Amino acid sequence: MIVDLRSDTVTRPTAAMREAIARADVGDDVFGDDPTVNALQERIAAMLGKEAALYVPSGTQSNLCALMSHCQRGDEYIVGQMAHTYRWEAGGAAVLGSIQPQPIAHQPDGTLLLADIEANIKPDDPHFARSRLLTLENTLGGKLMPMAYLRDATALARRQGLATHLDGARLFNAAVALGGDPRANARAMADLFDSVSVCFSKGLGAPVGSALVGSKELIARAKRVRKMAGGTMRQAGVLAAAALHALEHHVDRLADDHARARRLADGLQGLPGVTVQPPQTNMVFIDLPRERAAAAVAELRARGVLATGLYQLRLVTHLDVADAGIDHAIAVLREALH
Repeated sequence: MIVDLRSDTVTRPTAAMREAIARADVGDDVFGDDPTVNALQERIAAMLGKEAALYVPSGTQSNLCALMSHCQRGDEYIVGQMAHTYRWEAGGAAVLGSIQPQPIAHQPDGTLLLADIEANIKPDDPHFARSRLLTLENTLGGKLMPMAYLRDATALARRQGLATHLDGARLFNAAVALGGDPRANARAMADLFDSVSVCFSKGLGAPVGSALVGSKELIARAKRVRKMAGGTMRQAGVLAAAALHALEHHVDRLADDHARARRLADGLQGLPGVTVQPPQTNMVFIDLPRERAAAAVAELRARGVLATGLYQLRLVTHLDVADAGIDHAIAVLREALH
């Protein structure tokens, strides 16, 4: 048995999703006449209470479109040190947009201190880059950013004249983790931000694609950035159909992934010299000495459990891993890490 826990990006389309792809009505999206892309954009914009949306190939491009639409050359965005928009997107905002990042250290819960955000907003002075945007992420490393924190941080940004962007790559994981109606929770989060990026190819299980939502004016600017970045696609409805199917059928089931992450973490308690962080969503992190983490990844792979371990061992549950896979992973991990 192979149990792939490297990421929730490794999922493969379900049979029902493949059927939706096969049935997709398509046109040329560059001309704006792909009906399935248009339906997806209208659906995700309405779900998140925004005027418009733009379908793009990846979350990295969605974030780039947002940053370059909010900011001009010489502007600055304030961001966490471990945020995807700063650390994991090849410096695209700086390289392609000439936008300066101002990174801030995270607190243990993943938040940025409001005092740190405020202290890093530059005065209107020619010596400084122009502070224009606060970028947050929910979830961050599997951690849920509380609604109260998001409200306080975005309110601070508004008082200081900053726009706000949410990298919601796993927005619906956060919405499910908050409890109650995940669609209402997602809308409530989006209401706090001027723009939101949503990824369909992670926990939602689509093979490709993300969307950026925001005002009509912002999305018009983002569409130009998408073109510059090579992100325009033609009969993209075959991909958008998968994302539509995911929105309709794969949101509520994210709770299953969260439950399996807790099952995995519970099954790994008590190992000597190993600290298992309690999961908040679908990610389990195991703290090991750095050199041991790298060796553990190779050993686990040899035993049929795939994980990542750049800084610590990371295990991600998703729709392609059932209870039997979790139980197998627990057995292998307990033997490998004892």
